[in-house]
Amino acid sequence: MITVNGADVRAGARLLLHDISFHVSPGDRIGLVGRNGAGKTTLLEVLAGRARPAAGTVTRTGPVGYLPQDPRAADPSGTVTDRILSARGLDLAVRKLREAEAAMAEAHGPALERAMNAYARAEARFQAGGGYAAEAEAARVAAGVGLPADVMDRPVGALSGGQRRRVELARILFAGHGTLLLDEPTNHLDADSVGWLRAFLAAHQGGLVLISHDTGLLADTVNRVFHLDPHRTTLDVHNTGWHGYLAQRDADERRRRRERASAERKAAALHSQADRMRANVATAVQAKNMARRADRMLADLEPVRRAEKVARIRLPEPEPCGRTPLGAAGLTKSYNGRRVLDGVDLAVDRGGRLVVLGLNGAGKTTLLRLLAGRERPDAGRVVHGHGLRLGYFAQEHDTLDPSRTVLQNLTAAAPHLTTGEARGVLGSFLFTGDDAGKPARVLSGGEKTRLALAGLVHSGANVLLLDEPTNNLDPASRSEVLAAVGAYPGALVMVTHDEGAVEALRPDRVLLLPDGTEDLWGGGHLDLVALS
Repeated sequence: MITVNGADVRAGARLLLHDISFHVSPGDRIGLVGRNGAGKTTLLEVLAGRARPAAGTVTRTGPVGYLPQDPRAADPSGTVTDRILSARGLDLAVRKLREAEAAMAEAHGPALERAMNAYARAEARFQAGGGYAAEAEAARVAAGVGLPADVMDRPVGALSGGQRRRVELARILFAGHGTLLLDEPTNHLDADSVGWLRAFLAAHQGGLVLISHDTGLLADTVNRVFHLDPHRTTLDVHNTGWHGYLAQRDADERRRRRERASAERKAAALHSQADRMRANVATAVQAKNMARRADRMLADLEPVRRAEKVARIRLPEPEPCGRTPLGAAGLTKSYNGRRVLDGVDLAVDRGGRLVVLGLNGAGKTTLLRLLAGRERPDAGRVVHGHGLRLGYFAQEHDTLDPSRTVLQNLTAAAPHLTTGEARGVLGSFLFTGDDAGKPARVLSGGEKTRLALAGLVHSGANVLLLDEPTNNLDPASRSEVLAAVGAYPGALVMVTHDEGAVEALRPDRVLLLPDGTEDLWGGGHLDLVALS
């Protein structure tokens, strides 16, 4: 259980939430919703103990499992199985068991008896942690989030970004914590894995606080909704499920508008009467009091919800280029002895639109990193055509420098902009005022996405490599990105799990990995997007 009492939550100097109090009890499944930058991720970090409230207290009773937006495995050299089992300390128990087995195989005489005793102790510790049943449970959870059996013995560091995130999600779910704090858990999950996760969370008996822009997941899972408004420092608590929250929110908004319209009519009548009474000395004081009453009547009303600003997201005007600005011949890449790409060929024509599909771990992100020059191939080459200007949007935002401010990151990406021009670009992407001075490391996932896209605007790129550009975005920002993708006249290469993003891209070609088969886009390929 988590108890929040009179807490203030800040992001740098900005006050996000003031004097909030609530409980997360067993059976509470809370959806934390609001626009990007409203403070959802920061609040979840405070609940997890990763950050401290600026005032008030947060008390945690019992174990808490926390999945951040960008998890990093503690030891990339450890195997997937060990990483998941470590949630219950079973990785050490298994290691001791294997060491004892090896010692028994080589021991003789008194040494064998000592080895057998060591094995008995190791087995007792292993069984105390759940034993073989726990190992089987870990395998079931891993399979549920889409980790195939053939990755379980691989080092975590050899996996793709999507697979590493699945490992961390599996680890949190396997741990059996009483309270789960999950920040965008469906990122990089295919449709089957999302369905499995919905069922898992719906059956979870402990507390749950969930940040997600997947409204289907929220509808199937949550029984309470906390809404964060970036224009207010209060937490709107709705003790209903998702559909009840939407209905209640709309009903509250209609009530506020009715009350304001009625109060404005009454206040106008009072002001009109007061104006007539001011002309008479005998009623001047009464007129003044009447005007004050009218003003208080309006001041005491609940504010009508303001329409939320939407980032005016646009992509660069592409510089002229040759007929085939980007290509690749025989691209091959291996990690830790495992071949990820094997002889991939492709050609990106001027204005062409290519979508890259494949299961997690098939090499989609690796391909984009090779094309962007972020990594070197083991064999083959990337071919730069005449006039190529390349823009790259990285899935894990590694084009951003976390130690630099928002403004510094933008000016590094577009050094020809003056400070005033850069601030203008940031404003159109909803970074206003003091936001320009924030270090990038404190931004939410959606804010990092907007900043990375802002860096492309004045790049003049005529080929864009976009790796999961809609991850972490609220619905309004996602719509803006999709509209920008649809209107961009340059060439696009996109990796995505988002069917809407593919529909906005309107691809003319598809590259299927790991086979490296390039083909004309057909309607049947859309069914592969949710599986990739």
